[in-house]
Amino acid sequence: MTAMNKDQLYQQLAAQAKSLVDGVDNVVGALGNIAALLKEELPYYFWVGFYVVKDGRLQLGPFQGLVACYSIEKGRGVCGTAWDKAQTLVVPDVHQFPGHIACSSRSNSEIVVPVIHGGEVVAVIDVDSEDFGAFDEEDKRGLEEIARIVAPLFAAGY
Repeated sequence: MTAMNKDQLYQQLAAQAKSLVDGVDNVVGALGNIAALLKEELPYYFWVGFYVVKDGRLQLGPFQGLVACYSIEKGRGVCGTAWDKAQTLVVPDVHQFPGHIACSSRSNSEIVVPVIHGGEVVAVIDVDSEDFGAFDEEDKRGLEEIARIVAPLFAAGY
């Protein structure tokens, strides 16, 4: 997949994501559909889902893939670090990331994008791949747009 094709695909996915959340008040269902959309359309995604900030931790939300960790502390692993720094993290080799939480030994690279609403991180989008170095700047931009699209779902809480 070329960068041009990937950018175009993410633009299409953003339009689909928007249609899946516009006017929807079922946060769990909407996030589930977004996770399914991304998993189905991006073949190098091994696992994709949301961790939602609740009770001072990231709690497992809707996802597509193998079983996952239930909760993650702030600053721990790739997800907890992205939450703590409120910034996207692209990790080409998770085995080199200090404190990586291995929910699956099949995961080799990861991207985590914070979902920000009202100036606070309310969730993260977590994507794993079996391939090393699977995620790049196009994935970062595309997933950050998806994060902006889903952020208003958290206006009333999760």
